[in-house]
Amino acid sequence: MGSTSQFRISDLTKGAMFIALMAIGANLTAFITIGTVPLTFQSVIAILAGILLGKNLGAFSIIGYIMVGLIGVPVFAGFSGGFQVLASPTLGFLLSFVAIAYVSGKLVEGKTEPTSTTYFKASLIGLLVNYFIGVPYLYFHSSVILQLENIQFTTIAISMGPFFAKDFILALFTASVAPKLKKAQTFSSSMKEAS
Repeated sequence: MGSTSQFRISDLTKGAMFIALMAIGANLTAFITIGTVPLTFQSVIAILAGILLGKNLGAFSIIGYIMVGLIGVPVFAGFSGGFQVLASPTLGFLLSFVAIAYVSGKLVEGKTEPTSTTYFKASLIGLLVNYFIGVPYLYFHSSVILQLENIQFTTIAISMGPFFAKDFILALFTASVAPKLKKAQTFSSSMKEAS
């Protein structure tokens, strides 16, 4: 997607599809948790949103997902919804999905002909954005909002290791399938324009 400020109906339909995918990704394994954080597939879906929809529409679709959840639709992890998510320790991760989609999309859009390396870079940098925003907020929530004693940033960062390992593997998989999905999307768009 380019820098246009208006989206076509087809674009909005694609955005709505990613809102639904984010909701599914949030709850596919919602009952499997490590500590207080459920395992989800939202990071890679946000990466795909950026790669396939572009930085603007990708970020817009993730904002749409968050707005749907805030009004009370149970699309967040654990089939939750509503403004109580603003008090969640995982709020940083939730907000990071917007940045993930934008950054991943921008990295791919910046290349005339994206290579496999481009997709791997977009996926991995998108994943790092997720943790660079989410982990510091988790520490802030624990130490400042909850005022828990003896909370160290290093300890929280290390505790995210299993999540990062899972997301890293998924990001690699996403990077490997993204070129095929992008090619299929381009072919479909060209066929519609020709008809």
